[in-house]
Amino acid sequence: MRLWRRLLILCWLWFLATAVGVAFRGIVNPPTTAFMQQHKLYLRAHGDVHAHIAYRWVEYRHIAPAMRLAVVASEDQDFPFHHGFDWAAIDKALHHNEYSHRIRGASTISQQTAKNLWLWPGRSYFRKAVEAYFTALMELEWPKQRILETYLNIAQFDDNVFGVDAAAQHLFHESPARLTPPQAALLAASLPAPDRFNVKDPSAYLLRRQSWILNQMRMLGDDYLHGIETAAQH
Repeated sequence: MRLWRRLLILCWLWFLATAVGVAFRGIVNPPTTAFMQQHKLYLRAHGDVHAHIAYRWVEYRHIAPAMRLAVVASEDQDFPFHHGFDWAAIDKALHHNEYSHRIRGASTISQQTAKNLWLWPGRSYFRKAVEAYFTALMELEWPKQRILETYLNIAQFDDNVFGVDAAAQHLFHESPARLTPPQAALLAASLPAPDRFNVKDPSAYLLRRQSWILNQMRMLGDDYLHGIETAAQH
């Protein structure tokens, strides 16, 4: 009984610590993330002892509406409506992975934000379980706009370039507020593999993906994110 009691106490303390930590990060912008630190360690381990990560937080209102819409159109079109998990996409991915050697993911923007902010790369069931836990906490404690704002600020867009501010400056010599729809779509197109795609010299595949995202943006419409942005103001 004592062992079970101690385990219950530890679980309760873990829940309190993580719940408070997630709530805190929903108010205070992160100076870095787990993924940035892992990337920096990787660079140093491969000889770049002066590795520098380009990253600077920018508030949601200073990000071009086209950029906000582009990542939703590209990564997670049900983002305004789900509660952290796209169960239909998960079911399709599981069915696909059962019969294919190419693994398909089904992570939402919320899940990717949790992973990038707190966790580590990998596909183990344990890591996915922890990711799901942090995703649920975020969805419970943060407004949708805060999740999207965080994702745009911490996603990797190029080698050593994290966040939309650094990406806009580094790749287009532009502020994130002035990104055009084609520029936003090209950045969003690079997100699945920013270490393989070159936004400055886009491949034919990347340009096709950009065109698809632009078409999706037009279909969704400029007011697609109005609901989550209005909710964040109240």
